[in-house]
Amino acid sequence: MSVIYVLLAISLVVAIVFFTIFIISVRSGQYDDSYTPSVRMLFEDEIVKKVPSKNKEKKNKTNQLKQSQKL
Repeated sequence: MSVIYVLLAISLVVAIVFFTIFIISVRSGQYDDSYTPSVRMLFEDEIVKKVPSKNKEKKNKTNQLKQSQKL
């Protein structure tokens, strides 16, 4: 049972160390991004959907008719 207390103490110490390192890195500006906001407006937000042309629709219909006539 005493092993659980030792492991719990060690895990708390490790968690506090990682949390302290995280706070220090945030305050020092490690996660500040000055490049992305300036180029964000250059990227397109919407995906352009390709509209099938009428020629392709006509070709598909004629191909379907030809195949049905073969059967």
